Amino acid sequence: MTDLNMIKDRLAIADRFAPVEIGADISTLSAPERRALSRLVDAARIMDALFLRQVWAGNETMLQRLARETSDHGRAQLRAFLLNKGPWSRLDADAPFVPGAPEKPRGGNFYPAGATKDDVQGWLDSLSDEERRAAAGFFTVIRRDAAGRFVAVPYSAEYQQELAEAARLLRDAASLTGEPSLRRYLETRADAFLANDYYASDVAWMELDGAIEPTIGPYEVYEDELFNFKAAFEAFITIRDAAETERLKAFSAHLQGLEDALPIDPRYRNPKVGSLTPIRVVNVIFTAGDANRGVQTAAFNLPNDERVIREKGSKSVMLKNVQEAKFHTVLEPIARLALTPAAQAGVSFEAFFAHILLHELMHGLGPHDIAVNGRSTTVRKELRETYSAIEEAKADVSGLWALQRLVDQGHVPAAIGRSMYSTFLASMFRSLRFGINEAHGRGVAIQLNHFLDSGAVVIDSAGRFEVVEDRIRDAVTSLTAEIMTLQAEGSSDRARQMIERLGVIRPEVQDVLQRLDRIPVDIEPRFVTAEQLEIS
Repeated sequence: MTDLNMIKDRLAIADRFAPVEIGADISTLSAPERRALSRLVDAARIMDALFLRQVWAGNETMLQRLARETSDHGRAQLRAFLLNKGPWSRLDADAPFVPGAPEKPRGGNFYPAGATKDDVQGWLDSLSDEERRAAAGFFTVIRRDAAGRFVAVPYSAEYQQELAEAARLLRDAASLTGEPSLRRYLETRADAFLANDYYASDVAWMELDGAIEPTIGPYEVYEDELFNFKAAFEAFITIRDAAETERLKAFSAHLQGLEDALPIDPRYRNPKVGSLTPIRVVNVIFTAGDANRGVQTAAFNLPNDERVIREKGSKSVMLKNVQEAKFHTVLEPIARLALTPAAQAGVSFEAFFAHILLHELMHGLGPHDIAVNGRSTTVRKELRETYSAIEEAKADVSGLWALQRLVDQGHVPAAIGRSMYSTFLASMFRSLRFGINEAHGRGVAIQLNHFLDSGAVVIDSAGRFEVVEDRIRDAVTSLTAEIMTLQAEGSSDRARQMIERLGVIRPEVQDVLQRLDRIPVDIEPRFVTAEQLEIS
């Protein structure tokens, strides 16, 4: 664990996040739709409270104590706590910054305090197939009964009171909107909160087609560092950018072609990518929970339910106002210090935006449902704690591979092809500053070290990095093939070896990261439109 003194030698924890106003134009919404939006923000705040509890059982008590502090130091701790959703700095290998805070539990509050990974695995192995599916599912926590035995408890029971209130707010919002697909999603998601069955609402979310685009509930598994089994609560309350969404709609038509051309054994490809693969460009009104902790999400691809992915595909959502804030506040200054002058000239927002989109689309392509020794399973279940870092590396590098292919085919402007690699190189340093204990940062370390080892990225005498144009394409293709093959074969051993070998910060990379010390690591959003909704 990082020593706390290492943090004190740098910018204050919260000061590494640049305050930025995030808002969107809601003038075209009717009065009832604005009231619906306000209800959705209220429901999102409940996801914030639930996520705090999922991170650590002591979070709520500590937050109440910090909220009573009146000193400058106490207020700084509160700000850092709210940014990190707990008393550990997510940028510093989860080092605690509040005196008395324990080591961050790797299993969050999804498993009993003191339970080891081996303890839980031994119990899982003792269960029937049906019991194991429930216990290892997204939407249960593991607790101990009166006799001290492990039991699986549905989220609908564990968080009953809060989810009932969130369901009420979603139904209120549904009653205010005249948009049928939004009403259906909100009603089915309210049902899911109470029944612990999210399938119907995931399908309804895939089919959302209106100005208001909410995503609310338990989704990502990053917080469960023991197994990557348990979904954390989050919320994205957004407004669709209709013009940008329409412009990118054509990308969906190319997904099967990309799948059919993946640089892996044809038997590992999916002959029928889900029929519904929408892309949405949105502007954020409010985010909460796992969607607003530490580094801000720039885009996401959901749902994670393999049944829905198999039947419907997945949806990529691009948070445009967040991406623009990140690019201008963080990425441009990084490029000026980390890249050679020639490489800096190739950095563009268009390439940044395009690669984020392809990253999200590639989460939905490649191996998902697989067979291991004749047994039907999934990549997530086989790779377990290695899954998140490997999947993020896969989406990044295969996103580059796919973007290059679309450039070659004339579907993406050639200018993006000329700037995409230098832009991504600058963005890699942005992601590495999140820390390699975080899935995205570790996934980027794997890629950068692969590119360095293959000669696709070189370092000049001043310690600045640049891409070698005639080597980068082969390096991207080879890493895409290696990662997707180990996923298709469910090889957690090879995944672990890759992380151990490449998921590290090498000295020449650390030198650059130290030069970036005065540049903000990310943004700290102030949701000005959400504040206006509260006043109106």
